[in-house]
Parts: sequence; structure tokens; C-alpha cells
Amino acid sequence: MCGVVGIFGRGNVNQALFDALTVLQHRGQDAAGMVTSANGKFYLRKDNGLVRDVFRTRHMHYLVGNMGIGHVRYPTAGTSSSAEAQPFYVNSPYGISLAHNGNLTNTVDLMRELYQDDLRHINTSSDSEVLLNVFAHELEARGNFRPTPEDFFKAVEGVHRRCRGAYGVVALINVIWYFGIP
Repeated sequence: MCGVVGIFGRGNVNQALFDALTVLQHRGQDAAGMVTSANGKFYLRKDNGLVRDVFRTRHMHYLVGNMGIGHVRYPTAGTSSSAEAQPFYVNSPYGISLAHNGNLTNTVDLMRELYQDDLRHINTSSDSEVLLNVFAHELEARGNFRPTPEDFFKAVEGVHRRCRGAYGVVALINVIWYFGIP
């Protein structure tokens, strides 16, 4: 069991994410993490421990941005290593961060497919990292520099086609264009 949250606001959302994760702490006390986004950059902090211990004042000053996602973890798959704390991040395509609650039942098969067919490397034994990479591959396969809502929906369809199990996800996708392209 885990807890996930996503927030979009007018100002910095780090404190709102902290508060939400504190309220969700009963869903997972082994690890906590959040990623925020500002000006096309992601700011990530995650580690083992309770929310109050993972996020100190110095971390909160770093976690700027008006959108973000957060996660508290109780490991039901993978290990309790701090490397498996969420959210996870991949830089291609666009930059995607994902927090996940649930279990994939075909993780081993997906890991093999991701490596052999999709040419993606998985760093952990976490089914969450697998899910993120399946989504990233499906979105990248759409091949659009400027993704449309239809591209995202098709990528999610691809995830549902490939992934077995039960899960809930929040994701943050960096679609702020670096070259002044809105």
C-alpha cells in the first residue's frame, strides 16, 4: 500500500505536497518523495523514512514550482532500498516523473521486453519503474515533438495493453518547450 498525490497551483506547491503526504503517511511509512516542476526543470527529493524526516527546510527551499507529485511508500514489491523510493524519473521523452500505488503481475516479462525490445534500462526491481518506462516508451513511440492530448491517451492505452495488475498513478510530464515554442 502506498499513497500518491498530485497538485497544480498558482504558486509553489511544495508545502501543499508536504501536507498531503503527511496526511497520507498512514498508507506508507517506509519512504517518501516528491518532485516539483518550474521553468522546464524537475526538482526531486526522496529517501527512506517518514515525511517529516525526509523533507527538511533546506529540501523544501529547493523544491520549487507550481506543480508536483508526491509519494509515501509501503513496499509490496521490490525491496526497501532508498533507490526504490518514489517518484521515479526518466528523461526521455520530454522528462516524466511518476508515482504509483499497486502491483503489476507481469513485471518480469515487462522487464525483459523493456530491455530487449524497447531498449530501456531498469535500475531497480520496482514495478513502478517498469510502469514508468512502459509509459515513456509508449509516448515516445508516438513520435511527436509537440504531443497532443491524443498522444497521451494513446500512450495510456498502450500501458493498459501491456501491463497486468491493479494500480493507480500520478505523473508529471515536462511539456514546457525550451525554445520559446508554446
